[in-house]
Amino acid sequence: MFDLAVAYRIYPGVSKTPACFADDKYKLSELCLRSFQRALGGLRVKIWAILDGCPPEYEALFRDTFDGDDLEIVSRNKIGNSGTFSLQMDLLTEQDCASLVYLAEDDYFYLPNALEKMVTFMRENPDADFVTPYDHPDSYNTASRVERHIVRPSGDRYWRTASSTCLTFMSTRENLIRTRSLFRTYSCGNVDCSMWLALTQRLELADIRVHWSNWLRLKIWALTWWWGWRRVLFGRRYRLWSPMPTMATHMEASCLSPLIDWQSLFVQAQQTSRSK
Repeated sequence: MFDLAVAYRIYPGVSKTPACFADDKYKLSELCLRSFQRALGGLRVKIWAILDGCPPEYEALFRDTFDGDDLEIVSRNKIGNSGTFSLQMDLLTEQDCASLVYLAEDDYFYLPNALEKMVTFMRENPDADFVTPYDHPDSYNTASRVERHIVRPSGDRYWRTASSTCLTFMSTRENLIRTRSLFRTYSCGNVDCSMWLALTQRLELADIRVHWSNWLRLKIWALTWWWGWRRVLFGRRYRLWSPMPTMATHMEASCLSPLIDWQSLFVQAQQTSRSK
């Protein structure tokens, strides 16, 4: 058995404006993947690398980073964001080598031992249904900042409940099976935030300060009810937790997690890789 089963999806295109290597997806991918490897710490991990339309050097990058016996390459021909997310769901719900699972996107930079600490938090906290490594800046500079949270110390971090995150997260295989019907609506036009709200929110969906604060938030609120009304009304409530300070950041320049000098860490990580 492994401590964690990971489905890591990657494609060779650049999305939005990354904080570094904005014109070189391979170098950005290498930076993020090396940080992911360091974030695993001492975990025993089974990894499925989903290469969506990637040239051969991407497979070589994964094989150079991870042990061959614990790595499986899954190549697809440009099935896109929703297609690779759906494939992640299939791989992680059908495997039986680990009870904890992790869905990873290719544009996250991790702090050392981040995934190991997330596994520890999930094992020590039975109400941790989902865990994200990302302390999203929306929690500080949008209407999300007025949401109510539970805050809990654990290890070298505080952790708080979050209403939503992106599509990089940890859970149990059983929770993923229970919620996959909702997550599959992403392939039908739903968005990440509204899927999470259907899982984590109930009475909070009526908070006018949050959900009716602007047109974008109102649209997300409407999508939550359109795609997830059954789960909101009749399903159980799940708890999503995020660390403070963060354990990783999305690489979009406008969405870097606060309180950390990321540019210095990017430079340090590149120097470390070149010295090996």
